Amino acid sequence: MKADPSAQQALLDLQEQDSVLAQLNHRRAHLPELAQIAAADERIRALDGQRIAAQTRVSDLERAQSKAENEVELVKARRTRDEDRMASGAITNPKELSSLQSELEALARRISVLEDEEIEVMEELETAQAELARVQSELDAENAARDELVAARDEKVTAIEAEAAQASAARGDVLPRVPEDLFTLYQKVAGSHGGLGAAELRDRRCGGCHLEINGADLRELAAEPADTVLRCPECSRILVRTAESSI
Repeated sequence: MKADPSAQQALLDLQEQDSVLAQLNHRRAHLPELAQIAAADERIRALDGQRIAAQTRVSDLERAQSKAENEVELVKARRTRDEDRMASGAITNPKELSSLQSELEALARRISVLEDEEIEVMEELETAQAELARVQSELDAENAARDELVAARDEKVTAIEAEAAQASAARGDVLPRVPEDLFTLYQKVAGSHGGLGAAELRDRRCGGCHLEINGADLRELAAEPADTVLRCPECSRILVRTAESSI
């Protein structure tokens, strides 16, 4: 392939901007904040699961406490009615009075049992509420930390995008100076060589694979006309001759 030496020099400029863009894309895809945010998301999901479980436990105990309070009040109300009946003097039958007294004693025992159960539920509820508060506090802190990571990520992404815009503009300026057939070859080579399609021949070394070209190959390259598009004998990348090529 033939291409004016100035076009080949432009190809190096194009490669420079493409390399900058590739580096910026790599930086954007590997920002440390991305892994940190992902780890934070995992912790948040775990904590949110704990929060749901703790909230469910609190809700269940609140219902249990309400039920226990209601049962105590019902039994106390029944005891009050029985006490009122006994105090009224309306019941004179000894057997009925004895039965009512026995019922009052049973109600007193029942109230004692229910109150003990209510206290136990209240203690469990207090513990569950403390656990919920702890988990919620950790979750809030984790969300706040994640927000800071997102802000740091976005700031870096904005800076990278600004650099990429500059590189893209510079690339756009260079591109018209590269003939279509040379650009097509460049794209093909770059696609199979990690994005590096063109390299400078400098001090007898390929700037792509960094290998020194042996004497025989170097003489063959040196014998080619200035407008011949050279390829590295080792890696097949496009080699562009400059004043530093030593040939």
